[in-house]
Amino acid sequence: MNYVMKAALGGGPPDVGKMLGGEEKEEDPDAAKKEEERQEALRQQEEERKAKYAKMEAERESMRQGIRDKYGLKKREEAEAEAAAAAEEPAAGSLTRPKQAVPKGCGDEEEEESIMDTVVKYLPGPLQEKVTGWLK
Repeated sequence: MNYVMKAALGGGPPDVGKMLGGEEKEEDPDAAKKEEERQEALRQQEEERKAKYAKMEAERESMRQGIRDKYGLKKREEAEAEAAAAAEEPAAGSLTRPKQAVPKGCGDEEEEESIMDTVVKYLPGPLQEKVTGWLK
């Protein structure tokens, strides 16, 4: 009868045997030891993998350095550091340099000149006198 039930269910899930009164699996007494050995093997494989990739990266870096030396290139970090230092150093005539303080006498005068007074200064002598006469 047990055979007929299992055949009808297609073998069934593993817990069908328990429901039908089957035996429970006994735990392996060496399971903890086996698990510990498996974990140690995984750790060892991971260390080997890291060592392999560290060696490959060292080889790549030596090849990169050879190319840099051959063509006179700089490392990315060095180039970025130089660019940052150049950006901090203000260049003469640069639009991005820090603003300087306003020189004395500019903008803090009590009596400011109007635009008309400035324009009159650039007129020829006789015309300047006529315009000045009109303004007063």
